[in-house]
Amino acid sequence: MARSWVPVSVLLALACVQAAAAPMLRVLAWPGYAEPEVVLEFESRTGARVELTVIDTDESMWQKLNANGGTDFDVFAVNVAELQRYIRAQLVRPVDPALIPAIRTQQPRFRQRTAIPGLVHTAGGVAQSYAIPFTYSEMGLIYDKRQVSSPPVSIAALWDKRYQGKVLAYSGGTHNFSLAAQMLGAPSPFKIEAAMWPRAVDALIDLRRNALGFYNQPEESIELFRRHGAALMYANYGTQQLHLLKAQGVDAGYVVPREGALAWLDCWAITRHARDPGLAHAWIDMLLGEQASRLLVQRQGLANTTSESDSSRPEVRLLWLEPVEDAGRRESLWARIRSGDRASRVLAP
Repeated sequence: MARSWVPVSVLLALACVQAAAAPMLRVLAWPGYAEPEVVLEFESRTGARVELTVIDTDESMWQKLNANGGTDFDVFAVNVAELQRYIRAQLVRPVDPALIPAIRTQQPRFRQRTAIPGLVHTAGGVAQSYAIPFTYSEMGLIYDKRQVSSPPVSIAALWDKRYQGKVLAYSGGTHNFSLAAQMLGAPSPFKIEAAMWPRAVDALIDLRRNALGFYNQPEESIELFRRHGAALMYANYGTQQLHLLKAQGVDAGYVVPREGALAWLDCWAITRHARDPGLAHAWIDMLLGEQASRLLVQRQGLANTTSESDSSRPEVRLLWLEPVEDAGRRESLWARIRSGDRASRVLAP
């Protein structure tokens, strides 16, 4: 019996047609949020293809999601504070928790979405969630156990003269003014009142004088901590930095201060122009699953929202980042403080 055969060119053409027919999910995320194994498992389960784009700054994300009328992506990972401008710009749609069964595996803190500022908005008397929590990190204190005998209990330790020249702090002005406002007992670290600005500036000048330096990225902080023998660090990236330090053999401890900790919370949101919202909901459900949650901890040193941790307990006070009263002013004043200006010059018009 003669065998029939099909030219290779035809087989390739058929493969291309089949690939084109498969639905595609266009994902925008931060490094390490969508590991290759997770993507492959999602494609296997759904028969869809995933087109993953990785960004490394909030501004890059904003530019990409605004391009071409916001039609280039279906689902993206965004900080809840940044989420607010996407809602205002009508670039996102509400999510339907009923389509994400894995939500029931989340820790209570993250299932109570109305308690997270900016996550739920009410229109026409209807409250709707605009994103689902995925990963977070509180900005605690890391200390070298060889130099700090007792764990620090307050963020005031960053100003303690015993550690002068051995404190490592973050370089961002927006977060640093929130830190100063928190230390000064402000009602909200994200809304500095007029009378508190001089005190906040003085506090950050004192922090500059107490610090050995300031860092931008986690890897940079680890290098500075080890090279200069730092005793205490304000951990803007939280347990991720602790994870990196321990990998370098540093005997470090980590605490959430009694005032509570500023904390960022990244969530999955669905774009307004998502081609297949059902597929986008399936993606979020997959990313809350055991595999993705485990890899987030093991590979990135980040916390997930499904596993219990020291900071996931309800009694631990976390202050989720919110939009501040004037980010431009904060950054401008911080630049003057970093340059060595006195308080009178920092606040001068």
